[in-house]
Amino acid sequence: MSRKREKVWLSVAGIIEHDNQWLVVKKKYGGLKGKWSFPAGFVDEGETIDEAVKREVREETGIIAEITGVIGIRSGVLNEEISDNMVIFSMDAIGGELKPQQSEISEVGFFSKTKLLNDPSSSLMIHFFLGQDPSKNGFSTHDLNPGTQFGYTNYKIFNIR
Repeated sequence: MSRKREKVWLSVAGIIEHDNQWLVVKKKYGGLKGKWSFPAGFVDEGETIDEAVKREVREETGIIAEITGVIGIRSGVLNEEISDNMVIFSMDAIGGELKPQQSEISEVGFFSKTKLLNDPSSSLMIHFFLGQDPSKNGFSTHDLNPGTQFGYTNYKIFNIR
């Protein structure tokens, strides 16, 4: 019996810093179309979250990466019925060549924190994770509004750095 996602979704995102530059993509579709965001996607059936984030980063960017930690969880409710959850990993680039996935990604690159935080086309998650004070550690919850284009009726990021 195949139940593809139904009303509880699980996705992953990878945050990669290399030489003070951050790996980001611009999606060709959905609520993040034309916006810089971290490489991300759904966990497939028969796949663990660590396998999924490595696959998504490589598929979307061409970069091979290893996990260094879990830094957050994004949890939201779409239109008061779909539970949309994402595990956010910190990762290190260990190989590969920068190349966007043609079917989903229009651009890919490594950019400075300053450029991304000042770019109006950067996503809420970029602002949340790159705009934080790195000296603050520990668990905290943030109720946020990612914009009406997604249809979220509830949206939170749990920072677990």
